[in-house]
Amino acid sequence: MGAFRSLFLITFALVFGSSHADPDLLQDICVADLSSGVKMNGFPCKNPSTIGADDFFFAGFAQPSVPNNAVGSLVTAANVEKIPGLNTLGVSMSRIDYAPGGVNPPHTHPRATEMVFVLEGELEVGFLTTSNKLISKVIKKGEIFVFPKGLVHFQKNIGWTPAAVVTAFNSQFPGTQSIAATLFAASPTILNDVLSKAFQINTSEVEKIKLKLKPKK
Repeated sequence: MGAFRSLFLITFALVFGSSHADPDLLQDICVADLSSGVKMNGFPCKNPSTIGADDFFFAGFAQPSVPNNAVGSLVTAANVEKIPGLNTLGVSMSRIDYAPGGVNPPHTHPRATEMVFVLEGELEVGFLTTSNKLISKVIKKGEIFVFPKGLVHFQKNIGWTPAAVVTAFNSQFPGTQSIAATLFAASPTILNDVLSKAFQINTSEVEKIKLKLKPKK
């Protein structure tokens, strides 16, 4: 019994002590085969004979994007879906462009910590701890702020001119859950009564918010 218990503890330590958000490499590279129908944690590797420099290249940050939407911000992701060579490397980035007054609404990244580097402009940024404490700061060009993994956070351009940041993640695919869209634009929808009680508003107001956040077809 003692030997079995020791074996169990050793196995538990090996499995959980070495676990990461993204799996470690078992070879030099594992370029994602995005067309594969195989479902797994990550992506299967392409045949090494078919890979090339373009699997590790992305030009999407070269020019600012125009955030022509209701919130006034636009995210350009550089994750494994855009750069297949990131598969198993445990990193990704994004660029966010903001109109004057634009907001990247409260959201979370369930699989990664995020670092934000300001390219242009001045932003108010912040995150909320699980005890509902707001940690916020105004940051400007050349400065960095960190959003811990899984915590709700946001950014707002407080300047009169466009702003832009580059962000870095410790995951090839950090995932994003926008709080408003997650709750009010879920499919199937969350019961109005649940949202009404949670936000202390009436069901007609819930319906109005759902209509505003309903995905465009």
